[in-house]
Amino acid sequence: MILPKVRDPRFVTIRRGGTLTDADHQLLALWAASCAEHVLDLFERVRPGDSRPRHAIEQARAWARGEATMTEARAAGGHAMGAA
Repeated sequence: MILPKVRDPRFVTIRRGGTLTDADHQLLALWAASCAEHVLDLFERVRPGDSRPRHAIEQARAWARGEATMTEARAAGGHAMGAA
């Protein structure tokens, strides 16, 4: 993943020195999941047997509900990027 040397504090959680609250972090994850879901059918038409992006969307939502750990959600996201 390519990241700038200095991260925007608005996207860094409070516990890591940024300004992003847990509630806003969860909203951001839900927004990202919704955006990804809008184009999921394009991916699945080409790779119908690859469930990694769908699983990542599900894990992001599960994390926002407190039903998955951040580690699980991030791992699923990494696998989805591999699928892309």
